Amino acid sequence: MALILLAKGKSLLTLLKFGKFGGALVSMAASIGAYALIYPWGFAIGLVLLLFIHEVGHVLAAKRKGMPVSAPLFIPFMGALINMKRHPADAQTEAYIAFGGPLLGTVGALAVYGAAYYTGSPLLYSLAYVGFFLNLINLLPIHPLDGGRISTAVTRWLWLVGVVGGLAVIIYLKSVLFFIIWAMFAYDLYKKFVRRAKPGEQVRTSISSFLLPVEVLSQQPGFLLPAPDHRRELSFQTFSTLDRVQHVELRWDSLEFRGELELPEQGLIQRTRVAGLQHLHEEDGLHLKLYCEVDYIPFENNLYYEVPQAVRWRYGVGYFLLAAFLVVCMYSVHQVDGFLALADHRR
Repeated sequence: MALILLAKGKSLLTLLKFGKFGGALVSMAASIGAYALIYPWGFAIGLVLLLFIHEVGHVLAAKRKGMPVSAPLFIPFMGALINMKRHPADAQTEAYIAFGGPLLGTVGALAVYGAAYYTGSPLLYSLAYVGFFLNLINLLPIHPLDGGRISTAVTRWLWLVGVVGGLAVIIYLKSVLFFIIWAMFAYDLYKKFVRRAKPGEQVRTSISSFLLPVEVLSQQPGFLLPAPDHRRELSFQTFSTLDRVQHVELRWDSLEFRGELELPEQGLIQRTRVAGLQHLHEEDGLHLKLYCEVDYIPFENNLYYEVPQAVRWRYGVGYFLLAAFLVVCMYSVHQVDGFLALADHRR
């Protein structure tokens, strides 16, 4: 399940930097162990693999659109996520990436269903049912679930359906997690369309770190090495590339520092500063590790939701057909499971 709700939690990703896919493997193992506390090992492994296939669908779709993403990160009992390093440029791209997860996830669940039909394994039937169910739930038109993101390219009126229908589904499932997602989505809609957010409430922060060698500078007369508790404003310049990625160049002239970072979305810069620093003694001399923050107000692109009518129809038809197909698949698995249970009873 693509809980992109947690996509902003970059601190979770930094805890697991053991190579590009090391964090994914560690978090997969942790999730399997956690699920195995409740379910059989076979089911735990199969569930995590189905989640992995779903997330790979998002990764492949993002790569096709040239969007940089992280490897999947798994969180026990919550699902999995990928971290998008910048926001899509338009609703069509957002919906395309969102479609990737449930599409490939459905293919994965179908493969398990086929294996279950061939072997008659109750475990595989259970996994297939759960796979179909998770992909169907992800199609709820609630942002930031996949269905909520697909809705941006179909019609945002589906969000209203998600507010009403999503609550009914959550009450039926009795899921605290989905209720939290729904509540955050409903509050976000309230801020956007009922109570417009005040400018101060829109400020977001992008954080980056830079390693600066200062061995030569520290030997110059009159040079003062800033203390770890030093804080200061930074000069900056900002520009956007042709692919609409905004860059911010930071400067600290007395340290001859130039650093550049990418904003995850287009924004109006409010403040740039050093929020902290460390003294590091490396093999090649003294370094400063600077933790820099950029405060910005997201730029509201009025053209973001302008999607060609043909694309709206294509995505809309695909969305509802996929949801209907998953419902049929779940019903089919349920019927087979009932037949197997009846056969066992007659024996």
